[in-house]
Amino acid sequence: MSSHARNILPQRSLRNVVYRLTDAVGVVVGLFAACSFTGHAIQETHVAAAALAIVLLSMVAEITFLYRSWRGNLASQELFCLMATWAWTVVCILLIAFLAGYTVELPRRTFLLWCVGTTAFSTACRMLLRWLQQGLRAHGWNTHQFAIVGVNELALQLADNIEDSPELGLKLVGFYDDRPEERTPEVPADVGQRVGDVTELVEKARAGEVDIIYLTFPMRAEDRLRDVLARLSDTTASVYIVPDFFVFELLHSRWSNIGGLPVVSVFENPFYGVDGFVKRFVDVCLASVLLLMLSVPMAVVALLVKFTSAGPVFFRQRRYGLDGRDILVWKFRSMTVCDDGDNVPQAKRNDPRVTGVGGVLRKTSLDELPQLFNVLEGSMSLVGPRPHANAHNESFRTMIQGYMLRHKVKPGITGLAQVNGWRGETDTLEKMERRIECDHQYIREWSLWLDIKILFRTIFVVFSRQNAY
Repeated sequence: MSSHARNILPQRSLRNVVYRLTDAVGVVVGLFAACSFTGHAIQETHVAAAALAIVLLSMVAEITFLYRSWRGNLASQELFCLMATWAWTVVCILLIAFLAGYTVELPRRTFLLWCVGTTAFSTACRMLLRWLQQGLRAHGWNTHQFAIVGVNELALQLADNIEDSPELGLKLVGFYDDRPEERTPEVPADVGQRVGDVTELVEKARAGEVDIIYLTFPMRAEDRLRDVLARLSDTTASVYIVPDFFVFELLHSRWSNIGGLPVVSVFENPFYGVDGFVKRFVDVCLASVLLLMLSVPMAVVALLVKFTSAGPVFFRQRRYGLDGRDILVWKFRSMTVCDDGDNVPQAKRNDPRVTGVGGVLRKTSLDELPQLFNVLEGSMSLVGPRPHANAHNESFRTMIQGYMLRHKVKPGITGLAQVNGWRGETDTLEKMERRIECDHQYIREWSLWLDIKILFRTIFVVFSRQNAY
């Protein structure tokens, strides 16, 4: 088979082109509208700035994946990505202008109106297009009939997802399967119905009654899949294979391609594109503010630690960071020892190693405050899986499947496990398993809103002092 025959091309839609054009027009319209509103005359430098903005917007959009397919996603997710992309574009414009010593004679008020106007125009275009699509499809325009081959959990989930995405314009004909009904799950009445076998589907497709066919066979059924594809090749229906990746524990999976060949991640870091920029920006801003606010209390704590027990003020311990790389995590010393070897006993209730001041620090979590410096340097995040001592990592990775996947993201000062009650000593394997489940859930379901909720819940957890000793 030639390399051309193996090439699988990504989808390119007219909608994608329209959005790129409307965003470019939005930059120009926003600038002209801002100048018109403030009475500022258009100059050649303004035209050059608009051209630069269009180029930068296109480049930043490739990083934030703004022009990927948003089918099946909420409008709010697409609009958030749009606003973040334009915000980073503006930052790039200002940075380039500063470095190049180039000035655009544009009042601050006009510049701000330009930024807002461009966002408003592009947002309006996207909402208008979505509204038109939904209206047309509600009246039977631009809709397609689809069928699902295979009656299984994946097929039922696919039907549910399409039903929840009316903007796709797809109407279910039914489920088809060659297996007897007693070997397949029952199709709920509110989802659809089993219509017949593959032979009947082929006849419907040949008659033009089915436009799209989804195959939901398990990955092991290669021979069965080849047979059905051969029979469907006698039709003009569009055929899609829905891979059953849900047999694996997916950790923030996403599609990509290498030279036109599609690949899907099973274990992946969720912080790519605009999400990574946003999380890092929030980390730096909040950590800086917190350090300024807490500088005096931290100085007092440092003095108390220094003059109440022998040893250093700070304790640095090797722990696993992003991708399992060693980092040094900062803490106020709360014990008489600074264990960092192959055997590090966890702190227990009434642990004799804890100093008098250290006990207060641990119960109030004040001993964790120096980790704000870890956040600023980039080795930690405000929210993420709590880092364990390396000795514990090496021990538990052999006992808990998927343990090391928690290191696909930066460790955090607080995390989902901690606000769900799995803070403190993990004296049983079950406790550690529940903590790891929370860490995996955080990676799968991450959003900026989730981080904010965890930060607020952490305040109440600290005051409750549960499992803190």
